[in-house]
Amino acid sequence: MNNREFQICSNCVMDTTDSNIHFNQEGVCDHCQTFYQKILPFWNKGNLGKELLLSTLSKIKKEGAGKDFDCLIGLSGGIDSSYLTYIMAEQFGLRPLVFHVDAGWNSQIAVNNIEKIVDGLGLDLYTEVINWEEMKDLQRAFIRSGVPHIDTPQDHAFFATMYQFATKHNIKYILTGANYSTECVRNPMEWMYYQSDSRQIRDIHKRFGDKALSTFPLTSIVWHKVWLPYFKRVKVIRPLDLVPYEKEAALQLLTNKFGWKSYPQKHFESRFTKFYESYWLPTRFGYDVRKVQYSSLILTDQMTRSDALLALGNSSYDTSSIEEEIEFVANKLDFTSDELLLFIKAPLMKFSDYRNQQNLYKMGASVMRMLGLERGGKR
Repeated sequence: MNNREFQICSNCVMDTTDSNIHFNQEGVCDHCQTFYQKILPFWNKGNLGKELLLSTLSKIKKEGAGKDFDCLIGLSGGIDSSYLTYIMAEQFGLRPLVFHVDAGWNSQIAVNNIEKIVDGLGLDLYTEVINWEEMKDLQRAFIRSGVPHIDTPQDHAFFATMYQFATKHNIKYILTGANYSTECVRNPMEWMYYQSDSRQIRDIHKRFGDKALSTFPLTSIVWHKVWLPYFKRVKVIRPLDLVPYEKEAALQLLTNKFGWKSYPQKHFESRFTKFYESYWLPTRFGYDVRKVQYSSLILTDQMTRSDALLALGNSSYDTSSIEEEIEFVANKLDFTSDELLLFIKAPLMKFSDYRNQQNLYKMGASVMRMLGLERGGKR
C-alpha cells in the first residue's frame, strides 16, 4: 500500500508505514513538528493548568450540589482512565459516577482493575452491557470488509453509550482520560479511521452484516461535536492535560495503592483490541501502533528513542500465546481459526473504499483549530 522509500524520523520512531508522513531537512517528521509547534506551547500542565482545572472543578461541584453525582467518568480499566478516576475523587474531591461499557471483550485483569479502583475509592459503578449478538455481527462485518480499523464497533459503542447516558440523565460534565502525555501523536487516519463516522459503520454493516442493529448505540459527528456541547451543554473535560501526568509514576501509584495490574501494552484491557493492535494490524497491513505510542512517550520525555527502537525490534505480539488468542477471538465471533486467518490474506481495503464523512471531519477540524478548540496531532 506504500511504495515510498523507507524512512524513519530522526527524533521519534514514526516512519513511512504512515504513507502521509513528511520530513523536514533534518529528518524530523510532521508528527513531531505538530507537537512542538501546536501542542507544547499551549500545554498548561503546571501551575496555570492547575488553576484552570480548579476553576473548572469548582463549577462542576457547584452545579452538582444536591445531586447524587458531580459528573461522569468513563473507566475502561486502563492506566489513563484509572489514574484520572483516582485523582479526581481522591485529590480533587469530585463525586463521579464511574461509567463502564461492557462490549464483550473485557480481560480478567481489566475487570479486576475496575473493581479495585471503584471499591478502593468508595465510588458507584454503572455498567452498560452492549447487545452481544449485534456487537458480534458488526465486528464480523468490519472484518469481512477488509479495512484496517476493525475495532471501530467497540470504540464507537464506548463513547456513544456514555454520551447517550449523560444526555438522558442530564449530566453536564464528562471527564475523559484522553491526554497529550501518552497520546500526543495520533494514529494515522489510514491506520485507524474516525470511530464516530456512523455513515461508514452503516455502510459496512449494510454490505457485510447479517442482523439488524436494533439496539446498538449509534452516534454522529454532528451530534457529539455540535448538538451535545452547544445545545445540550454537555462538556467533555480532559483533566490529565492540566496536571503533571507521567505514565510510570501513575502506574506505580495505582499498583501500590490499589493492587492495580499493568498490561503488556496500552489498550490491552480489551481482548479484541489486544488481538487487533498486536497481530491484525502489523500482520495484515504492516501498521505497528507501538510506533505511535512510543513516539508520544519520546516527545513527552518519558522514553528514549533508543529504548523505543529496541522494543520495536521485538514482535508486537506474544509468539507463545498468539495461536490461543486467535482461537479465542475466532470462536467468540463464530469463525473458525482458519476462517479468521483467511481474512488476513484478503485484499486490502481502506476507509475511503466505503461511504464516509471525511470531508465533514476535515471541515470541523479546521474550524476547531482556527478557534483554538483543538490542538491534537495530525490525522
